[in-house]
Amino acid sequence: MESGGFWGRGRGSGGDRDTERDGGGRRGGGGGGGRGRDAWHQQGRGRGRGRDARHQQQQQQGRGSNQGRSRGQVVPNPSAVQQGHAPTESGRGDRRSGGGRGPGVGPSFPRVVSAQRHQSSSTSSPAAHVPGAVVPAMESLTISKSAPPLSSSSTEIILPMKRPDNGGTNAFKKLSLLVNHFVVKFDPEKIIWHYDVDVKPMLASSDRHPVKISKSNLYLIRKQMFKVDPEQFPFDMTVYDGEKSIFSVAELPTGEFTVQLFESSYLVTLKLVNELRLSQLNDYIGGKVPSVPRDILQAMDLALKENPKRLMLSLTHSSHRRGDDLGGGIIASRESKYSLKQTSQGLALCLDYSVMPFCKPLPVIEYLKKQIDGFDINNFGNFKEKVEHALKGLEVYKSHLNTNRRHKIAGLTSSGARDISFSIEDQQTGLVDYFKQKYNMDIKYQGIPCLELGKKNGSHVVPIEFCVVAEGQRYPKELLDRDATKKLKNLSLPSPTVRQNIICDMVKDANGPCGGQVVQNFGLEASKDMTRVEGRVLISPQLFAGAPRGKKIKINVNEKCHWNLVGDRCLVEGIKIDRWAILDFTLDGLYKQRFRPDFFVPRFIDRCNNLGINIGDPLHYQDARVNILYSEDGLRKMLEGIQRRSNEKGGGHLQLLLCVMAEQHPGYGCLKFVSETKVGIMTQCCLSAGANQAKDQYLANLALKINAKLGGHNVEIVEPLLRFKGGGDVMFIGADVNHPGKNSTSPSIAAVVASMSLPAANRYAARICPQDHRSEKIQDFSNMCLELVESYYKLNKRMPGKIVIFRDGVSETQFDMVLNEELADVKRAFQAMNYFPTVTLIVAQKRHHTRFFPMHKQDGGSSGNVPPGTVIDSTVVDPSGFHFHLFSQYGMIGTSKSTQYHVLWDEHGFSSDHIQQLIHSMCFTSARCTKSVSLIPPVKYADLTAYRGPLYQQVLDRQAQVSSRSSSSSSSAPAPPSQPSAAAFDKRSYRVHPDLQHSMFFI
Repeated sequence: MESGGFWGRGRGSGGDRDTERDGGGRRGGGGGGGRGRDAWHQQGRGRGRGRDARHQQQQQQGRGSNQGRSRGQVVPNPSAVQQGHAPTESGRGDRRSGGGRGPGVGPSFPRVVSAQRHQSSSTSSPAAHVPGAVVPAMESLTISKSAPPLSSSSTEIILPMKRPDNGGTNAFKKLSLLVNHFVVKFDPEKIIWHYDVDVKPMLASSDRHPVKISKSNLYLIRKQMFKVDPEQFPFDMTVYDGEKSIFSVAELPTGEFTVQLFESSYLVTLKLVNELRLSQLNDYIGGKVPSVPRDILQAMDLALKENPKRLMLSLTHSSHRRGDDLGGGIIASRESKYSLKQTSQGLALCLDYSVMPFCKPLPVIEYLKKQIDGFDINNFGNFKEKVEHALKGLEVYKSHLNTNRRHKIAGLTSSGARDISFSIEDQQTGLVDYFKQKYNMDIKYQGIPCLELGKKNGSHVVPIEFCVVAEGQRYPKELLDRDATKKLKNLSLPSPTVRQNIICDMVKDANGPCGGQVVQNFGLEASKDMTRVEGRVLISPQLFAGAPRGKKIKINVNEKCHWNLVGDRCLVEGIKIDRWAILDFTLDGLYKQRFRPDFFVPRFIDRCNNLGINIGDPLHYQDARVNILYSEDGLRKMLEGIQRRSNEKGGGHLQLLLCVMAEQHPGYGCLKFVSETKVGIMTQCCLSAGANQAKDQYLANLALKINAKLGGHNVEIVEPLLRFKGGGDVMFIGADVNHPGKNSTSPSIAAVVASMSLPAANRYAARICPQDHRSEKIQDFSNMCLELVESYYKLNKRMPGKIVIFRDGVSETQFDMVLNEELADVKRAFQAMNYFPTVTLIVAQKRHHTRFFPMHKQDGGSSGNVPPGTVIDSTVVDPSGFHFHLFSQYGMIGTSKSTQYHVLWDEHGFSSDHIQQLIHSMCFTSARCTKSVSLIPPVKYADLTAYRGPLYQQVLDRQAQVSSRSSSSSSSAPAPPSQPSAAAFDKRSYRVHPDLQHSMFFI
């Protein structure tokens, strides 16, 4: 049984973590074997208390007076006031009067605390943390900095911090830029009424199951309702979000209304929610109120989207979307992207576009001829499976009816049209006769199956020849062939000049977001000119590369922020590889795809040794059939056999297994799952096409990844990266969540990585955890961070006193969740362990549509893009927050996109210049390449780690399906439908093998 652990927490018998067996790991002698976190809590604070009890005790103990030096803004929580919660002041220290109010004391308004930057810890008094038993392993490790915890009181809400200064000033060059933000003017006297709308079908008493109404039908129901009575319901005075909200600049009647659409009746209920005065938006822009009036912005945003939406939905099946033909019945077409932004210059429309593949609005039979090679309607039976795959889920119009109603294809009937009949008024009628009698139309292809629309139950059947593919349906990119994918990529990557001109045309288009009557009725007017803004180009950091005899040499990056490792240059710290092997999966491939180890191996060894990686001949070479990648048990036995041979021949565990494949293979996920979670072998995969050419750059890139995976350091920043006040160890954390598709019920995957090396932050460890389906909140964030801090201590024998968290994948509307839930959970978990590091929280956003263009050609370089190192922190940034755009990469093709950074919470006193230069410099430390990257490495590594989750899930689900089939074959019960396995939601299924837990296996 394992001991109580570094935190004094037990592990149980499951062996969740690797056990530190040497004497330097401080296993927490007083914790007791097998005791969990609650057991530690019982020891120190009384039995039966969990996190909620600790939370309550912290409230009763009170907070210190440091909140005035807070890193975020603390404002009242209105719901807490209504509930009569007593106010507490956030922070550690003296108990506040009123903090322990008992029952019978009336509610009091919580204190509103203004946020300032946290000052240097050297000027602050020591913190008095919540008293309690101290874990023995932590007694000598307590880090009690002056940073108070986030408020855990329900009477206070933490808002993102404000910028601590007027923006950065550092620059070796300034340049003028244009940005695709168009200033929007609005009438502050305008009132918008917000209504809740509920639409329900009026079902017959025999129908028990409610019918889900599609968004397109909801739009048509609303349109029909307003068309019947335009005086009470003026259509051009309203906008609809397609779900529950209607916004109107005219008062609408409330109550219940019956709407007839096609053959169905619907009950529409309207309720007034709020009167929105646009003067409130003026107050926010002017800084008079701290919170964003999101409902007003939503109404305005919908008003700008209404004109293009109406145009698209009014297109009938005879209309064609303009675009470039990709073949197979698919076109590449521009899709407008627009949103309202609150910026320093006021309200602005951000207007951009993307190029997406869409299905052509063709008759279904014509669509099938383009989709399926050799399709012959007269030989339908040979293509039935391909037809069903190509059509399932598509929406179609019925060409024999003059309506815009869309129907989703559920599948094909089992029999042809001539054999289908149904009952009408107690009489059986054949489908062929029905169409002749009702529509005077002959069914030409009577022997082929019909389409089942809506549900696959035979209740709604239409011959294929009378259906047309509906307009505006996206086609999955992953289903495109190679030529179509290449063409789409070229169309998606226009030069900056081309993109800029297209956007300017879009804003002037009468059919665009700025045209139409609705925008005028809502009192909105958008400028036709892009916004001018100033950019500052930051200095690129100098780098250290390795040199012969263990020395370091300084290298300068070029204007594209690239460098190379040629001549005497090598890696800063090359790893020594004594035990490695090759696993060749190309035996089943074509002859030209076969791996040539005699050609590859000596060149690979020479390139590694030139880079400072001391590597000899492989211990073992083995070929394998590629189909073993579908067998977890077979693969595991093979890898364990290779591991045994390494122990016997090399005297230790295998350091690296190089796996060569003829092409990208779906069994890749199985290989990673088995090697990383079951056996504990570090693998590096490569394709035989590149390996057989053995070009110098290819071998160097392969060596970079291998060196990082095995614990080496590739490059370092000359200038000290971690210039934090007060010194001390710093840990950088990256966090992200990977979500399954909307039609899947699989868990989302949370990934957290953290730097482990000192003083350069270029070595990381990672943790993976499944959580609720499509939940953006990292539900186990605190425990994942605690585990990574523990790993840091094991490797460095000391604790990080400063932590900088980079959170990826969240929008501005989720900042509240990140601050008041995720960060608060982490802070409370640290405090419960008597550990008080200072923390900064920054959100990185890559998925946005703000685009910058150099005003002068000479500023754009050969590609015409904004130069690397450019930072923008004025005019188009959030006026209420600490927000900036950074181009840390060189854009070779297409139009470069900046990364947005929002500093939400800061206990380190960062200035704009400091945090901008820190992030820019860190972008030069990626282990995967010799250039500056667009996204700070902790975030990119978290993204790569999160991608491991779906790979593991595929294996877990396949195991469950095999088990289900074997159990169902032994009984008469049919196998259940495919669902995620229980193991897919089990955290233990994703735990990396102890031998790899401190490594960068994910790159």
